[in-house]
Amino acid sequence: MRYTTRIVAVSAGFLLAAGALVACGSSGSSGTAPIAKASGKGCAPVAGNQLVVLTDNKNLQLSDVIVPAVNVKANQPPLMNALNKVSSVLTTPKLVAMNKDVDINRQTPAAAAAAFAQQNGLTSGIGTGGSGKIIIGAADFSENQELAELYKIVLKEAGYDATTQTIGSRELYEPQLEQNKIQVVPEYAATLTTFLNGKQNGASAASPASSDVNTTMAALTKLGQKANIVFGQPSTATDENAFAVTTATAQKYGLKTLSDFAAKCSGSASSLAGPAECPQRPFCQLGLQKTYGITFGKFVNMGQDTGGPVTKKALIAGDATMGLVFSSDSTLTQQ
Repeated sequence: MRYTTRIVAVSAGFLLAAGALVACGSSGSSGTAPIAKASGKGCAPVAGNQLVVLTDNKNLQLSDVIVPAVNVKANQPPLMNALNKVSSVLTTPKLVAMNKDVDINRQTPAAAAAAFAQQNGLTSGIGTGGSGKIIIGAADFSENQELAELYKIVLKEAGYDATTQTIGSRELYEPQLEQNKIQVVPEYAATLTTFLNGKQNGASAASPASSDVNTTMAALTKLGQKANIVFGQPSTATDENAFAVTTATAQKYGLKTLSDFAAKCSGSASSLAGPAECPQRPFCQLGLQKTYGITFGKFVNMGQDTGGPVTKKALIAGDATMGLVFSSDSTLTQQ
Protein backbone atom coordinates (compact mmCIF):
# COMPACT_ATOMS: atom_id res chain seq x y z
CA MET A 1 0.00 0.00 0.00
CA ARG A 2 1.22 3.35 -0.20
CA TYR A 3 3.43 5.43 -2.13
CA THR A 4 3.69 7.81 -4.96
CA THR A 5 0.32 7.34 -6.59
CA ARG A 6 -1.73 8.31 -3.58
CA ILE A 7 -2.57 11.52 -1.89
CA VAL A 8 -0.52 11.61 1.24
CA ALA A 9 1.21 14.29 3.14
CA VAL A 10 4.17 12.70 4.82
CA SER A 11 7.40 11.55 3.31
CA ALA A 12 9.20 8.39 4.20
CA GLY A 13 7.08 5.75 2.77
CA PHE A 14 3.86 6.11 1.03
CA LEU A 15 1.54 6.55 3.91
CA LEU A 16 2.85 4.38 6.64
CA ALA A 17 5.90 3.26 4.91
CA ALA A 18 7.22 2.16 1.64
CA GLY A 19 8.30 4.69 -0.74
CA ALA A 20 8.77 8.26 -1.67
CA LEU A 21 5.55 9.98 -0.93
CA VAL A 22 4.19 12.21 -3.57
CA ALA A 23 0.78 13.64 -2.86
CA CYS A 24 -1.73 12.10 -5.19
CA GLY A 25 0.45 11.81 -8.19
CA SER A 26 4.03 11.93 -9.27
CA SER A 27 6.26 14.89 -8.68
CA GLY A 28 5.19 17.92 -10.60
CA SER A 29 1.68 16.62 -11.16
CA SER A 30 -0.10 19.49 -9.45
CA GLY A 31 -3.01 20.44 -11.62
CA THR A 32 -3.36 23.85 -13.18
CA ALA A 33 -6.83 23.34 -14.62
CA PRO A 34 -9.51 25.25 -12.72
CA ILE A 35 -12.10 23.40 -10.69
CA ALA A 36 -15.45 23.66 -12.46
CA LYS A 37 -18.31 25.31 -10.63
CA ALA A 38 -20.97 22.93 -9.41
CA SER A 39 -23.85 22.31 -11.74
CA GLY A 40 -26.90 20.35 -10.66
CA LYS A 41 -28.56 19.91 -7.30
CA GLY A 42 -26.11 17.36 -5.89
CA CYS A 43 -26.59 15.12 -2.86
CA ALA A 44 -26.49 16.33 0.71
CA PRO A 45 -24.43 14.04 2.99
CA VAL A 46 -26.16 11.51 5.20
CA ALA A 47 -24.44 10.64 8.47
CA GLY A 48 -23.80 7.01 9.31
CA ASN A 49 -21.37 4.71 11.09
CA GLN A 50 -20.43 2.54 8.10
CA LEU A 51 -18.52 3.61 5.00
CA VAL A 52 -18.51 2.02 1.56
CA VAL A 53 -16.16 2.55 -1.37
CA LEU A 54 -17.71 3.53 -4.70
CA THR A 55 -16.31 1.48 -7.58
CA ASP A 56 -13.87 3.35 -9.82
CA ASN A 57 -15.54 2.00 -12.95
CA LYS A 58 -13.67 4.31 -15.35
CA ASN A 59 -10.25 3.54 -13.87
CA LEU A 60 -9.26 6.96 -12.62
CA GLN A 61 -6.64 5.49 -10.30
CA LEU A 62 -3.42 3.79 -11.31
CA SER A 63 -3.19 0.01 -11.00
CA ASP A 64 -1.56 -0.36 -7.60
CA VAL A 65 -2.07 -4.11 -7.44
CA ILE A 66 -0.03 -6.19 -5.03
CA VAL A 67 2.75 -8.17 -6.71
CA PRO A 68 5.77 -10.15 -5.42
CA ALA A 69 9.12 -8.52 -6.19
CA VAL A 70 12.11 -10.90 -6.26
CA ASN A 71 15.84 -10.40 -6.63
CA VAL A 72 16.89 -11.99 -9.91
CA LYS A 73 19.44 -14.26 -8.19
CA ALA A 74 16.70 -15.77 -6.01
CA ASN A 75 14.34 -16.38 -8.92
CA GLN A 76 13.61 -20.12 -9.03
CA PRO A 77 10.47 -21.95 -10.20
CA PRO A 78 9.60 -23.33 -6.72
CA LEU A 79 9.90 -19.84 -5.22
CA MET A 80 7.90 -18.06 -7.89
CA ASN A 81 5.23 -20.75 -7.98
CA ALA A 82 4.74 -20.40 -4.23
CA LEU A 83 4.50 -16.60 -4.37
CA ASN A 84 2.10 -16.77 -7.30
CA LYS A 85 -0.20 -18.96 -5.21
CA VAL A 86 -0.64 -16.00 -2.86
CA SER A 87 -1.42 -13.71 -5.78
CA SER A 88 -3.96 -16.15 -7.19
CA VAL A 89 -6.15 -16.05 -4.07
CA LEU A 90 -5.59 -12.49 -2.83
CA THR A 91 -8.43 -10.05 -3.56
CA THR A 92 -9.20 -6.60 -2.20
CA PRO A 93 -12.09 -7.80 0.03
CA LYS A 94 -9.85 -10.54 1.46
CA LEU A 95 -7.09 -8.01 2.04
CA VAL A 96 -9.52 -5.69 3.83
CA ALA A 97 -10.64 -8.58 6.05
CA MET A 98 -7.05 -9.48 6.92
CA ASN A 99 -6.27 -5.83 7.67
CA LYS A 100 -9.32 -5.73 9.93
CA ASP A 101 -8.01 -8.72 11.89
CA VAL A 102 -4.84 -6.77 12.65
CA ASP A 103 -5.95 -3.14 12.83
CA ILE A 104 -9.29 -3.64 14.59
CA ASN A 105 -9.25 -7.12 16.13
CA ARG A 106 -5.64 -6.67 17.30
CA GLN A 107 -4.21 -9.89 15.93
CA THR A 108 -0.54 -9.97 15.00
CA PRO A 109 0.30 -9.90 11.26
CA ALA A 110 1.61 -13.47 11.61
CA ALA A 111 -1.62 -14.69 13.22
CA ALA A 112 -3.80 -12.96 10.63
CA ALA A 113 -1.70 -14.43 7.82
CA ALA A 114 -1.92 -17.92 9.32
CA ALA A 115 -5.71 -17.67 9.52
CA PHE A 116 -5.86 -16.40 5.93
CA ALA A 117 -3.66 -19.27 4.74
CA GLN A 118 -5.89 -21.85 6.40
CA GLN A 119 -9.13 -20.30 5.16
CA ASN A 120 -7.89 -20.07 1.57
CA GLY A 121 -5.99 -23.36 1.27
CA LEU A 122 -2.83 -21.40 0.60
CA THR A 123 -0.38 -24.28 1.01
CA SER A 124 -2.39 -26.75 -1.03
CA GLY A 125 -0.65 -27.93 -4.20
CA ILE A 126 2.48 -25.82 -3.79
CA GLY A 127 4.87 -28.75 -3.88
CA THR A 128 8.47 -28.77 -2.72
CA GLY A 129 11.83 -28.36 -4.40
CA GLY A 130 12.97 -25.13 -2.82
CA SER A 131 16.03 -24.88 -0.58
CA GLY A 132 18.19 -22.22 1.03
CA LYS A 133 17.57 -19.07 3.02
CA ILE A 134 15.13 -16.44 1.84
CA ILE A 135 14.65 -13.11 3.62
CA ILE A 136 11.33 -11.42 2.93
CA GLY A 137 11.50 -7.68 3.48
CA ALA A 138 8.49 -5.70 4.67
CA ALA A 139 7.63 -2.04 5.01
CA ASP A 140 6.77 -0.84 8.49
CA PHE A 141 2.99 -0.91 8.28
CA SER A 142 0.69 -3.77 9.16
CA GLU A 143 -0.67 -4.62 5.72
CA ASN A 144 2.76 -5.11 4.18
CA GLN A 145 3.84 -7.16 7.18
CA GLU A 146 0.78 -9.40 6.73
CA LEU A 147 1.69 -9.96 3.09
CA ALA A 148 5.28 -10.77 4.02
CA GLU A 149 3.97 -13.38 6.48
CA LEU A 150 1.84 -14.93 3.72
CA TYR A 151 4.94 -15.17 1.54
CA LYS A 152 6.82 -16.82 4.40
CA ILE A 153 4.10 -19.44 4.84
CA VAL A 154 4.12 -20.52 1.19
CA LEU A 155 7.91 -20.40 0.86
CA LYS A 156 8.36 -22.58 3.93
CA GLU A 157 5.88 -25.03 2.42
CA ALA A 158 7.96 -25.03 -0.76
CA GLY A 159 11.08 -26.01 1.21
CA TYR A 160 12.81 -22.68 1.84
CA ASP A 161 14.22 -21.44 5.14
CA ALA A 162 12.11 -18.28 4.95
CA THR A 163 12.13 -15.41 7.43
CA THR A 164 10.60 -11.93 7.47
CA GLN A 165 12.33 -8.67 8.29
CA THR A 166 10.53 -5.36 8.78
CA ILE A 167 12.75 -2.69 7.29
CA GLY A 168 10.90 0.57 6.77
CA SER A 169 10.36 2.79 3.77
CA ARG A 170 10.92 1.88 0.13
CA GLU A 171 14.02 4.06 0.06
CA LEU A 172 15.50 1.68 2.64
CA TYR A 173 14.37 -1.74 1.47
CA GLU A 174 14.47 -1.37 -2.31
CA PRO A 175 18.28 -1.01 -2.49
CA GLN A 176 18.58 -4.09 -0.29
CA LEU A 177 16.40 -6.00 -2.74
CA GLU A 178 18.56 -4.84 -5.66
CA GLN A 179 21.69 -5.99 -3.82
CA ASN A 180 20.20 -9.37 -2.84
CA LYS A 181 20.50 -8.56 0.86
CA ILE A 182 16.82 -9.42 0.96
CA GLN A 183 15.28 -11.65 -1.68
CA VAL A 184 11.53 -10.95 -1.73
CA VAL A 185 9.23 -8.01 -0.99
CA PRO A 186 5.44 -7.65 -1.37
CA GLU A 187 5.07 -4.62 -3.63
CA TYR A 188 2.49 -2.30 -5.19
CA ALA A 189 2.81 -2.18 -8.96
CA ALA A 190 2.03 1.43 -9.90
CA THR A 191 3.84 2.88 -6.92
CA LEU A 192 7.00 0.85 -7.50
CA THR A 193 6.86 1.70 -11.21
CA THR A 194 6.82 5.40 -10.33
CA PHE A 195 9.57 4.95 -7.74
CA LEU A 196 11.95 3.03 -10.01
CA ASN A 197 11.24 5.34 -12.93
CA GLY A 198 12.15 8.35 -10.81
CA LYS A 199 15.26 6.65 -9.49
CA GLN A 200 16.47 5.61 -12.93
CA ASN A 201 15.27 8.52 -15.08
CA GLY A 202 15.03 11.45 -12.69
CA ALA A 203 12.37 12.72 -10.33
CA SER A 204 10.77 14.86 -13.03
CA ALA A 205 10.36 11.97 -15.50
CA ALA A 206 6.74 11.11 -16.25
CA SER A 207 5.75 7.79 -14.74
CA PRO A 208 4.77 5.01 -17.18
CA ALA A 209 2.36 3.59 -14.59
CA SER A 210 -1.18 3.23 -15.92
CA SER A 211 -4.68 2.40 -14.78
CA ASP A 212 -4.27 -0.74 -16.91
CA VAL A 213 -2.49 -3.46 -14.97
CA ASN A 214 -0.90 -5.02 -18.06
CA THR A 215 0.57 -1.70 -19.16
CA THR A 216 1.85 -1.02 -15.66
CA MET A 217 3.38 -4.48 -15.31
CA ALA A 218 5.10 -4.19 -18.70
CA ALA A 219 6.69 -0.91 -17.62
CA LEU A 220 7.58 -2.32 -14.19
CA THR A 221 9.19 -5.41 -15.71
CA LYS A 222 11.40 -3.24 -17.92
CA LEU A 223 12.43 -1.01 -15.02
CA GLY A 224 13.03 -4.07 -12.87
CA GLN A 225 15.58 -5.43 -15.35
CA LYS A 226 17.88 -2.50 -14.56
CA ALA A 227 17.39 -3.05 -10.83
CA ASN A 228 18.00 -6.83 -10.72
CA ILE A 229 14.35 -7.37 -9.81
CA VAL A 230 11.82 -9.71 -11.38
CA PHE A 231 8.12 -9.98 -10.59
CA GLY A 232 5.62 -12.70 -10.00
CA GLN A 233 1.97 -12.76 -10.93
CA PRO A 234 0.06 -9.64 -9.87
CA SER A 235 -2.94 -10.20 -7.64
CA THR A 236 -6.26 -8.45 -8.09
CA ALA A 237 -5.93 -6.89 -4.62
CA THR A 238 -5.25 -3.16 -4.61
CA ASP A 239 -4.24 -0.58 -2.07
CA GLU A 240 -4.82 2.74 -3.77
CA ASN A 241 -6.81 5.95 -3.62
CA ALA A 242 -10.55 5.34 -3.36
CA PHE A 243 -13.65 7.40 -2.69
CA ALA A 244 -16.13 6.47 0.02
CA VAL A 245 -19.57 7.54 1.19
CA THR A 246 -21.61 6.38 4.15
CA THR A 247 -23.79 3.35 3.46
CA ALA A 248 -26.73 5.59 4.35
CA THR A 249 -25.72 8.00 1.57
CA ALA A 250 -25.25 5.11 -0.87
CA GLN A 251 -28.66 3.67 -0.04
CA LYS A 252 -30.51 6.99 -0.15
CA TYR A 253 -29.21 7.96 -3.58
CA GLY A 254 -28.62 4.51 -5.10
CA LEU A 255 -24.84 4.72 -5.42
CA LYS A 256 -22.48 1.86 -6.25
CA THR A 257 -20.01 3.43 -8.67
CA LEU A 258 -18.43 6.81 -9.27
CA SER A 259 -20.47 6.99 -12.47
CA ASP A 260 -23.59 6.64 -10.29
CA PHE A 261 -22.35 9.55 -8.21
CA ALA A 262 -21.73 11.61 -11.34
CA ALA A 263 -25.23 10.93 -12.67
CA LYS A 264 -27.10 11.45 -9.40
CA CYS A 265 -24.98 13.61 -7.11
CA SER A 266 -22.88 16.01 -9.15
CA GLY A 267 -23.89 19.47 -7.99
CA SER A 268 -24.04 22.16 -5.35
CA ALA A 269 -25.34 20.09 -2.42
CA SER A 270 -22.46 17.60 -2.70
CA SER A 271 -19.20 18.06 -0.84
CA LEU A 272 -15.84 16.32 -1.11
CA ALA A 273 -13.53 15.77 1.88
CA GLY A 274 -9.82 15.07 1.61
CA PRO A 275 -6.27 16.34 2.17
CA ALA A 276 -5.54 19.98 1.44
CA GLU A 277 -3.91 19.21 -1.91
CA CYS A 278 -6.88 17.19 -3.22
CA PRO A 279 -8.48 19.97 -5.32
CA GLN A 280 -5.32 20.32 -7.42
CA ARG A 281 -4.38 16.65 -7.80
CA PRO A 282 -5.14 14.51 -10.86
CA PHE A 283 -6.11 11.48 -8.77
CA CYS A 284 -8.46 13.44 -6.52
CA GLN A 285 -10.87 16.31 -7.30
CA LEU A 286 -9.37 17.21 -10.67
CA GLY A 287 -9.53 13.57 -11.71
CA LEU A 288 -13.12 13.21 -10.57
CA GLN A 289 -13.99 16.26 -12.64
CA LYS A 290 -12.06 15.22 -15.74
CA THR A 291 -12.83 11.49 -15.77
CA TYR A 292 -16.37 11.47 -14.39
CA GLY A 293 -17.61 15.04 -14.81
CA ILE A 294 -18.30 15.33 -11.08
CA THR A 295 -18.55 18.80 -9.56
CA PHE A 296 -19.01 19.71 -5.91
CA GLY A 297 -20.51 22.67 -4.16
CA LYS A 298 -17.84 22.56 -1.48
CA PHE A 299 -14.45 21.03 -0.69
CA VAL A 300 -13.97 20.13 2.99
CA ASN A 301 -10.27 20.60 3.73
CA MET A 302 -8.97 17.86 6.03
CA GLY A 303 -5.43 19.26 6.18
CA GLN A 304 -2.60 16.73 6.18
CA ASP A 305 -4.89 13.73 6.57
CA THR A 306 -2.56 10.80 5.93
CA GLY A 307 -4.57 7.61 5.51
CA GLY A 308 -7.92 9.35 5.79
CA PRO A 309 -8.87 9.07 9.52
CA VAL A 310 -10.08 12.67 9.72
CA THR A 311 -11.87 12.36 6.38
CA LYS A 312 -13.68 9.24 7.59
CA LYS A 313 -14.83 11.06 10.71
CA ALA A 314 -16.22 13.86 8.54
CA LEU A 315 -18.17 11.38 6.43
CA ILE A 316 -19.54 9.57 9.46
CA ALA A 317 -20.64 12.87 11.02
CA GLY A 318 -22.42 13.93 7.83
CA ASP A 319 -20.03 16.83 7.18
CA ALA A 320 -19.17 15.66 3.64
CA THR A 321 -20.89 13.59 0.97
CA MET A 322 -17.80 11.77 -0.32
CA GLY A 323 -14.20 11.50 0.85
CA LEU A 324 -10.80 10.19 -0.16
CA VAL A 325 -9.71 6.96 1.56
CA PHE A 326 -7.52 3.95 0.74
CA SER A 327 -9.09 0.96 -0.99
CA SER A 328 -7.84 -1.62 1.51
CA ASP A 329 -8.84 0.33 4.62
CA SER A 330 -9.93 -2.15 7.28
CA THR A 331 -12.98 -0.08 8.27
CA LEU A 332 -14.60 -0.10 4.84
CA THR A 333 -17.50 -2.16 3.53
CA GLN A 334 -17.04 -3.65 0.07
CA GLN A 335 -19.75 -3.47 -2.63
